[in-house]
Amino acid sequence: MRLIAYESSKLYKERVKKYHDKKLFKKDFQPGQQVLLFNSRLKLFPGKLKSKWSGPLTIKKVQPYGAMELCDPQSKDPDKTWVVNEQRLKQYHGGAMERLNTVLHFKPG
Repeated sequence: MRLIAYESSKLYKERVKKYHDKKLFKKDFQPGQQVLLFNSRLKLFPGKLKSKWSGPLTIKKVQPYGAMELCDPQSKDPDKTWVVNEQRLKQYHGGAMERLNTVLHFKPG
């Protein structure tokens, strides 16, 4: 009975992994490309109308296994870099990024 349970669990995990991998797609980034970085630490209530994407940032180096070394071109220290996973990045297509800094107040009615 235990072996049947292990086999069933193994088959279930394989199906879930196959479904999950099908939803992921490979992003192709190059050094010098402009990207936006997803801010996963932004919580729901403080600034919930702010954009969760920060940037644009420049890719300085592409490392193996989806790691990207980023630098901020507007920073005072051009040598300051950090490494993030490519799943937290999306391509920046240009244009001004607008952020909503005002808080909307609704009147009960």
